[in-house]
Amino acid sequence: KGNKMIFTRELYLNQLIQKKQNGMVKIITGLRRCGKSFLLFNLFYNKLISQGVPENHIIKIPLDNLDFIELRDKISLYKFIKSKITDNQQYYCFLDEIQLVKGFEEVLNSLLHIQNIDVYVTGGNSRFLVKDVITEFRGRGDEIRLYPLSFNEFFENRDDDFISAWTDYYTYGGLPLVAGMKTHKEKSDYLTNLFSKVYLTDVIDRYNIRNKVEFEEMLNVVASSVGSLTNPVKIENTFKTKEKSSITNKTITSYLGYIEDAFLIQTAERFDIKGRKYIGANKKYYFTDTGLRNARLNFRQIEESHIMENVIYNELKLRGYNVDVGVVEYNSKDSNGKSKKTQLECDFVANLGNEKIYIQSAMNISEEKKKEQEENSLLRINDSFKKIIIQKEKIIPHYDDNGIYITCLEDFLMGKW
Repeated sequence: KGNKMIFTRELYLNQLIQKKQNGMVKIITGLRRCGKSFLLFNLFYNKLISQGVPENHIIKIPLDNLDFIELRDKISLYKFIKSKITDNQQYYCFLDEIQLVKGFEEVLNSLLHIQNIDVYVTGGNSRFLVKDVITEFRGRGDEIRLYPLSFNEFFENRDDDFISAWTDYYTYGGLPLVAGMKTHKEKSDYLTNLFSKVYLTDVIDRYNIRNKVEFEEMLNVVASSVGSLTNPVKIENTFKTKEKSSITNKTITSYLGYIEDAFLIQTAERFDIKGRKYIGANKKYYFTDTGLRNARLNFRQIEESHIMENVIYNELKLRGYNVDVGVVEYNSKDSNGKSKKTQLECDFVANLGNEKIYIQSAMNISEEKKKEQEENSLLRINDSFKKIIIQKEKIIPHYDDNGIYITCLEDFLMGKW
């Protein structure tokens, strides 16, 4: 493939290197086509070779390849791996698409009993992998979550300026193959086909979804409402008015679970900052890859402000933060002087260990009124954690008089914040 760019994926490669021989099975999860196999079979493989590991001590088994189809049987797979271990030196075993083996947990569990083998697996469905592995291994599985390219990774292979790269990124997303494509047609065809032929077929087949039209329509509703508060009941009502459909919110909840398990979407819960508790009902859904989200809507609804929020969310997640939507509640008076509760939203509350950051995403806050609006919720949070506004327009990052840190999208995405 002439246009295939090579991305170094250092963030993830370093995690694999750190976790070497830690007595656990390393499970690389993430959206299909975001580069899990490449990370393992190319980047990590080359790293081990460069560290002096002999080729015949790395056992590579791509289970989705027909050459290896007989190894989809758990007994055959286990025997095959054992047959490759011929001395007491350290071995590394790579199993791609492990979920294709029925009873794979037993294989992995048995491999854990062999002293000189270090096991790495990939899989594209979280319920299937992570939940199974965690229950089966009682803490012997170590997950590495792989995301599509961050903006920084995407930008490293380009020779244009931030704005044109950003436009490309928020329109077509960060799947590694898309980044190497040139034309709108090539990218949009690839993403649209990938969505329907790979992701949808995957979920529909795996969960035996009978009403495909309904399922697809629900996806459109979620794609349209990126960055807006919603919930299954709201989605159900949208259906009732628009589609005259009898879909129930229970079905919608299941559907949402399926696409979240396939890593297509991620959820941000609402968190009451003063009360320090989660508020049920409404959530926000974000797409793991904005290109897939835009392709789902035929590139018709590209509101940059919502997509920028989605990209900031993804960026925080891949940097390891837990991310919630913040709610600030305070008492105010209505026009009759009666006391009422007012709720303001803070786009993101990001936690990493004991670090906490409050973030607002804004296209532009050069007008005083707009700035006040964005700062309003942040100023009502009375703790001393960092409060940030990320605006799209290029500015020199600075603290304003209220102690709020104002930075720009470019600096945030390039890690300079």
